[in-house]
Amino acid sequence: MNRSGVTAKYVHLQTGDYCIDGKLLVERKTFSDFAASIKDGRLLLQASRLASSGIRVAMILEGTSADTSKMRIRREAVQGAIVSVTVIFGIPLLRSRDPAETARLLCYASRQIRARSYRSLPRKGKRPDGKLKIQLEILQGIPQIGPARAYQLLKTLGNVREVFNATEEQLAQIVGIGRNIARAIRDCIEDVRSPL
Repeated sequence: MNRSGVTAKYVHLQTGDYCIDGKLLVERKTFSDFAASIKDGRLLLQASRLASSGIRVAMILEGTSADTSKMRIRREAVQGAIVSVTVIFGIPLLRSRDPAETARLLCYASRQIRARSYRSLPRKGKRPDGKLKIQLEILQGIPQIGPARAYQLLKTLGNVREVFNATEEQLAQIVGIGRNIARAIRDCIEDVRSPL
């Protein structure tokens, strides 16, 4: 199938109904399927599998308000399920009227993912001003390094280059760092290329 420059392949997925460019897993539910999966307990199991898939996920709820009257399920149960899916499992819930709109949503998602992959990812918040703030932010990109440890590293070693050049032993001597965090820093900045 080819629609708006998007090619679809039919393959069996362990989780979800659609996988977009290997970067987004989408579960599609009609209102009646959504209601049935609430009643038989499938919904939370599916949400759990989606959330632990290792890539971005979303759920599309397809149908109109006319379809909700046929669901034969209490409104509170539907709202509770939506809260669980979105708030507890962190899965965005998209809405579409019908299969054609679902297909358009999938095409939009594919285009957005492809466009985003050519640009750098947006960073939350304001970009830091001044060299110190920039260096602090660089160091805070290392696992287990928050603002206090980043500041201590710069205060002790002077700049990011010296932090990256420091040995594990030198890093371990810095107040608030210790052996385990020093090892984590070195592991993070070591060469990741496979040996020849």
